[in-house]
Amino acid sequence: MKLDIVLAGVGGQGVLTMASLIGRSALRSGINVLVSEIHGMAQRGGSVRCTIRMGNVNSPLVARGSADCIVSTEPLEALREIDRANRDTIVLTDVNPVVPPTVIFEDVDYPSVETILDEIRRNCRLIEIDANELAKKAGGIISKNVVLLGALSAIDILPFSHKILLEEIRKTLPYKDINTRAFNLGRKEIMRRKDEKR
Repeated sequence: MKLDIVLAGVGGQGVLTMASLIGRSALRSGINVLVSEIHGMAQRGGSVRCTIRMGNVNSPLVARGSADCIVSTEPLEALREIDRANRDTIVLTDVNPVVPPTVIFEDVDYPSVETILDEIRRNCRLIEIDANELAKKAGGIISKNVVLLGALSAIDILPFSHKILLEEIRKTLPYKDINTRAFNLGRKEIMRRKDEKR
């Protein structure tokens, strides 16, 4: 078994937390896991990337074209990681853009979200979700990363139970009720879409 996941987003959106929670859940399930992070200027709203490899692996880095899944808290950051994807890669992304200050100050155009999503669709299997809206329903916009973890747990790619991931979230993060609701809302959204396809 081998699973390669890329997590992407903007500094402050909880990407490193997501990587830690997935890694802890894998370890708790007895699965070999390696995690790597690149967050340079993340504290100033810059790009953040974490890679997670599980199973029979010796390096935490995900090679070009080999990601099984890309999870992103921001649509353009998902597109930025597209070189790690192939036609079978699942891209799970929030649809809400975070426009960098440099784009505003330098009067550069940020592409429309639909343009970004269309480009991802041309290359991968796209699952788009309004994580901001679901996080607000859960009780706190800060829980959008947990919404995405709930959604990830429902696409049948993780080699451990969603219950283990939720237990790790409840054990590790504050605001247990909000994060539990956020996880369940993200999971239910994907399960609802699955039911509609049947």
